[in-house]
Amino acid sequence: MGTLYDQDIAAWAQEQAALLRDRQWDLLDVEHIAEEIAELNLRERHELAHRYIILISHLLRWRYQPDRRCSSWRNTTRHQRSRIERLLARAPSLKHVMDDAAWRADAWEDAVDKTVHEANLDDAILQAAKAWTFEQIRTPEFFPE
Repeated sequence: MGTLYDQDIAAWAQEQAALLRDRQWDLLDVEHIAEEIAELNLRERHELAHRYIILISHLLRWRYQPDRRCSSWRNTTRHQRSRIERLLARAPSLKHVMDDAAWRADAWEDAVDKTVHEANLDDAILQAAKAWTFEQIRTPEFFPE
């Protein structure tokens, strides 16, 4: 049959929150609580990468497909920047993630791959834009020409 955690994670979370509030330490599902807390950090990092990948992909399209520029690309870019800023405000410790060269390289490669497949652009051309910094990419006024 399994535990409540296995059957209904939402009910399990409510139960664990109530046990914490009531200081019923012996009844807590410590292993699963620790697992969920660790997973939360991974989800936040994944969301940050996901937002950057979409943002970079749209900036690459903006730069290399000027004849196809549209308000939806500008809106998506603005939305992703806004979501990144909100995420960093909610979890400021994620700012150090962007200092990790391997993380930046992975986000860049994923964005290039996404753009190559979705916009049918040449990988070598897109790699030339790698000179953009993540600060530039986050800047609201940055739309590469």
